[in-house]
Amino acid sequence: MKVAVLGAGAIGAYVGAALHRAGVEVHLIARGAHLEAIRRAGVRVLTPRGDFTAHPHATADPAEVGPVDHVFLGLKANSYAAAGPMIRPLLHETTSIIAAQNGIPWWYFHGLKGPYEGYRIESVDPGGAVTAALPLHRAIGCVVYAATEIEEPGVIRHLEGTRFSIGEPDGRLSERCLAFSGAAVEGGLKCPVERDLRRDVWIKLMGNIAFNPISALARATMAGICRHDGARELVVAMMRETVEVARRVGCDPGISIERRLRGAEKAGEHKTSTLQDLEKGKPLELDVLLAAVVELADLTGAEVPTLRAIHAVSDLLNANLVRAV
Repeated sequence: MKVAVLGAGAIGAYVGAALHRAGVEVHLIARGAHLEAIRRAGVRVLTPRGDFTAHPHATADPAEVGPVDHVFLGLKANSYAAAGPMIRPLLHETTSIIAAQNGIPWWYFHGLKGPYEGYRIESVDPGGAVTAALPLHRAIGCVVYAATEIEEPGVIRHLEGTRFSIGEPDGRLSERCLAFSGAAVEGGLKCPVERDLRRDVWIKLMGNIAFNPISALARATMAGICRHDGARELVVAMMRETVEVARRVGCDPGISIERRLRGAEKAGEHKTSTLQDLEKGKPLELDVLLAAVVELADLTGAEVPTLRAIHAVSDLLNANLVRAV
């Protein structure tokens, strides 16, 4: 198996190091000081499960890698539309693209039987630009239940979780999913192949849709949000509206809001990725979280006043950030 990790940041480098440990031919595509550190000393993973160092090939140029069996995308979803030139050199006829993203994926209605089959979510895939870069037939979904951070260039701190659930948009237990899962498990990850990955998408999104924008607007950790009575009530309202939208597009997350809140509280004083991006002055990954669900509410007739309000103010914050960049 040959795997390219495009966007070998905190999550991407962690997955790449695990796959390399399993004997997979791994190529990390990164840039800057992080790339130079990996070239010099490999990827050092600091984890409660036992530190290790992997030495996969690393480059800034996908053409140097050539076609692979799987492209693991560690990019933020707001970078997908522009990723085509980086991905094309990595593709052969059957290459899969495994996108580890938060929120609603561009492939969501691909292969989904029902009234919305084939619907393109404009806020996620504007003008079809993401589908053009990441063809639907190549897509394998991936929901990440792991937290990592780059402690310093070339050094990944694994904080919690090893689960990377994957699945085909049409629910098949495909050979390509099973092969990737087997390699990931051998490398020390949990990688179940799910027939209904959309349920995982919504379970993860119940937390992200509330905690990510609120953390950026309030400069608060997940535990800090949970401790504040008003903010906690806001989270509950956003989760309730999100579950209603999920049900209207045919998916019941099947998890209570209180249980989802307890899971978030366990994260402690953790800064969401959105807050981390804000502190670094980077554009915020909000379209696949908030804008997409508001669009689906419009599509299905769901009432989501709380989501609309938080989307408006967080979108304004993001617009100001983009202008500053």
